[in-house]
Amino acid sequence: MKAHARVILPNRTQMEFRASDLESLLPEGHRARLVWSYVVGQDLGRFYERIRVREGGVGRAAIAPEILLSLWLYATLDGVGSAREVARLTDAHDAYRWLCGGVQVNYHTLSDFRKDHGEALDELLSANVATLIAAGVVKLRQVAHDGMRVRASAGAGSFRREDKLAGYLEAARERVAQLKAELEADPGKADRARQAARLRAAREREARVAEALARLPELEAIKRRQGKAADQARASTTDAEATVMKMGDGGFRPAYNPQLASDVDSLVIVGVEVATAGSDQGQMVPMIEQVRERCGQAPEAWLVDGGFVGHQQVEQASAHTTVYGPVPAAKDKTVDPHQPKPDDSPAVAAWRARMGTDEAKAIQEPRRNRRVRQCPKPQSGTAAVPRARTGQGQVRGPVLCLGPQPDAYGQPRAGDARPRERCVCRVRNRGLNVGNTEERSEKAESASTFMLNRSSGRHGGHKPTRTLLGGRDRKVHKL
Repeated sequence: MKAHARVILPNRTQMEFRASDLESLLPEGHRARLVWSYVVGQDLGRFYERIRVREGGVGRAAIAPEILLSLWLYATLDGVGSAREVARLTDAHDAYRWLCGGVQVNYHTLSDFRKDHGEALDELLSANVATLIAAGVVKLRQVAHDGMRVRASAGAGSFRREDKLAGYLEAARERVAQLKAELEADPGKADRARQAARLRAAREREARVAEALARLPELEAIKRRQGKAADQARASTTDAEATVMKMGDGGFRPAYNPQLASDVDSLVIVGVEVATAGSDQGQMVPMIEQVRERCGQAPEAWLVDGGFVGHQQVEQASAHTTVYGPVPAAKDKTVDPHQPKPDDSPAVAAWRARMGTDEAKAIQEPRRNRRVRQCPKPQSGTAAVPRARTGQGQVRGPVLCLGPQPDAYGQPRAGDARPRERCVCRVRNRGLNVGNTEERSEKAESASTFMLNRSSGRHGGHKPTRTLLGGRDRKVHKL
């Protein structure tokens, strides 16, 4: 039948001439236009100060900071955190093409912009938060503070002790000297560019190893506080700042502990920090100080979970704000943990009594009990829920269907094959403890809501989603 069928086959060798401008690619009100309008309205003087090329001078013109900042902002809305992926989208996606306006942008430029302008981005964040406070959008009535561990790009095999690092550093210095001598001996060599690239890579290797050696004293001090031998301290030759942490699945991996503080009423982030400690202990007071400095005032209430609370932290924080964090349960079940103890300071005693009130219980209500948007076409479904830390098979339990949830601004994500809406009932929930059927349902609902709120995008819940507030493309950095 196919031999007798008459069909038109594609002819991809034919020439086409289609006159179109970038302005016609996007409709009015597209979120890319909103992002650009926001960026051009900001004071970007700090970004222009780092541009070395001047009018009337030599050298290639630099890409305008407005383009780079708008690309990162739009990519953040899309859930894209990789500089390579953003660079690819500038050729493949209309919104990114429109933001570039015909300017070619490579991933090196995007990554360096985010890495080199940390202070300027922090000042921009502070200025916008101040504007929102003045407009009454951010009230700082309640600020919620939490952290989450994200994987670093360093592998377990990159961690070495001091003797190995010293040997690596010596070898790296010898390699740099060798390549430098070869480059100077024959300046007219045909592959000079390749030799220069090798020299640059060798110098980067030397710098990473030196950075790892420089961090060893800090890691040795941590080992001593843990009661372990200092010579067990190891640093990564790939990412010296990464620390081996216990993850949610029970495994130990190189990671970071980003800390975020958000205004509860507006959901605007008002504080950002990246910790290299695996515990949230000791992170509350520095974050409160950061928010005070950034916003010019302390929030009325500070909301944290049990990982942050400690007598010293509560006492120090109480001088500026009211702390709401769960009181650890007493070993003796007959003892009320909310009753002040003889050795408690006035601030700690007040915190204990406060957390026993109905007001505190309402503030600390679990996420699963919050109102969520219901599916316009309710349907039953199930999701595979692996057992936490065991990996012993899977169980299936009912999952609340939250319905098709549009992306931010109602626009399709860049990574989508076709414009569509997402329903979080199809999200694969991971790392949940499994109890009875009712408990499973509640935990699955909570996990689905969490995935919806964090806007996991293309990477799901496994790969850390880097934001504009991150640093280099390979890891998260402090602003």
